[in-house]
Amino acid sequence: MRRDADARETNMRSTILTASAAIFAASTVFAQSGEDMSPAATATLMDPSGAEVGMVEIFETNDGLLFNVEASDMPEGGHGFHVHQTGECADDFTSAGDHYAPNGNSHGLMAEGGPHAGDLPNVFASAEGDVRADITSTVLSLEDGDAPIMDDDGSAIIVHENPDSYGEDAGAGGRIACGVIEQSS
Repeated sequence: MRRDADARETNMRSTILTASAAIFAASTVFAQSGEDMSPAATATLMDPSGAEVGMVEIFETNDGLLFNVEASDMPEGGHGFHVHQTGECADDFTSAGDHYAPNGNSHGLMAEGGPHAGDLPNVFASAEGDVRADITSTVLSLEDGDAPIMDDDGSAIIVHENPDSYGEDAGAGGRIACGVIEQSS
């Protein structure tokens, strides 16, 4: 039993490191491209009191979407970062609904039957409360395909108080920031 648990933990760490390397590579290319790239959509992150705490710029790529995340005033450590099913941020952000799962997949980047289309890697806040991350999704799209974030009722970005477990039970806790995804003009 212990050997299986150790193997799963090693496998999860390897996957997280691979995802982190991919995020770093994407952010390096993005920063060095020198092109004047405009986002296809944005989401202004607000905390429960209504104060602006960040911005997510969403870019269309050849293989899905790139989320450029900048936030401040976040508790230090890891935070679940997800696309939720409805483009609303009312009622303590519960109006955003559950994680976006148009194909009915289960939750969890590392779970059998998962992930939801809206399950994305955790973001991490520094001791100063700053979050800077580039996250890619090959599943999500802006308007076409099987998982468009600009569907009839829109979508929202939610930042959770704890890191996502990447398993069947998210374990990410409460919603500490929300932003409605809006298409750029």
